[in-house]
Amino acid sequence: MDKMNIVIVDDNATNLMIIEKILKRAGYRKIVMLSSAKELYQYLRLNDAESEEVPVDLILMDLMMPEIDGIEACRTVLSHEQFHDLPIIFVTAMGDSNKMAEAMDAGALDYVMKPINKVELLARIRSVLRLKHEKDLRKEREERIQYELDLAKQVQRSMLSGPLHEDNVTISAVYKPSFELAGDLYAWYRISPTRYGVILLDVMGHGISSSLVCMYIYSVLKDTIIGLGDPVEVMQELNRRMNQLKMPDSLSLINYYFTAIYFVLDTEAQTIEYVNAGHPAGIAIVDDEVKLLTSGSCALGFFDEIEMVKEVIPYRDEARILLYTDGVSEWLEDEYGDAMERLADSLRDASGVEDKEAECLLERLQLNLDSPKDDMCLVMVSTGI
Repeated sequence: MDKMNIVIVDDNATNLMIIEKILKRAGYRKIVMLSSAKELYQYLRLNDAESEEVPVDLILMDLMMPEIDGIEACRTVLSHEQFHDLPIIFVTAMGDSNKMAEAMDAGALDYVMKPINKVELLARIRSVLRLKHEKDLRKEREERIQYELDLAKQVQRSMLSGPLHEDNVTISAVYKPSFELAGDLYAWYRISPTRYGVILLDVMGHGISSSLVCMYIYSVLKDTIIGLGDPVEVMQELNRRMNQLKMPDSLSLINYYFTAIYFVLDTEAQTIEYVNAGHPAGIAIVDDEVKLLTSGSCALGFFDEIEMVKEVIPYRDEARILLYTDGVSEWLEDEYGDAMERLADSLRDASGVEDKEAECLLERLQLNLDSPKDDMCLVMVSTGI
């Protein structure tokens, strides 16, 4: 109780002394007595934007005061973010139920009628202080969870490959999660001086659980792609890894899976070898011809063994490849009706453009990513001059 900071606001000096005496006898020692709402504003430094928060645990406030009444003062105090959860108890002689309803609507947690009953006052104080303590604990937990989410988000973002700019290859991406954490993951690795492995995957669901699966897959991704390279072998290994997450039927609540599209670009052989595992069709424009990357298998994680079909697309001069998640295609379908045609047209327009970044493609799509309905990701690869 000694640590509790209680403010009493009443224009009647006698009432101030009575309440102070009750509180001190009950063991409350840190008590501030004020005679008006203006004095309360000054004490709380409401008009000083740069001041530190004043430690207050509870306000006991008279309802009827000159100039600024208790209801207006209550609304004003609670409107400031630092005092949004501050408990306020009205102490009043007014028995008008409509007025009391208005007072509670203003944000007060309780009220005590005059003449003051000591037992009732202390009981209501204990009740609102317990509520404040529970709110403070919840706020601390939420802040801790938010900190951990921010840290996880930072870790997840650090996993994503940075833009690649070489003499004859450009790879870039646009990434916009719909939540703090997402189930989309993209990566690219140089397998040999002329071969690049590029993957985009989308884990079922959103949030923490799907992001954990992403991190699990990422932990084996580099060694798998650089070590195996071949699209079929890479996808089979990722499927095997995904199946390792499965639990016994009696313990399993849900079995996760993910869709993915992975290709190897060989700038010497001038080929694109790919496998599509249940993912939205990638788009490749090779020598001005549109190719859809649809061949492959079902999504990964459903079955222990799956058959896969690899397709090889040759090109002569220039190749442009676009990978995307279903969040992009669904958004485009909602806005324009035909996602595939719009994506292909935008990718075709990139021909001859010096800056072949995913961001530029996004501008051509006129796609607003400020508030995505789903995780959204674009990966764009260009080769040739």
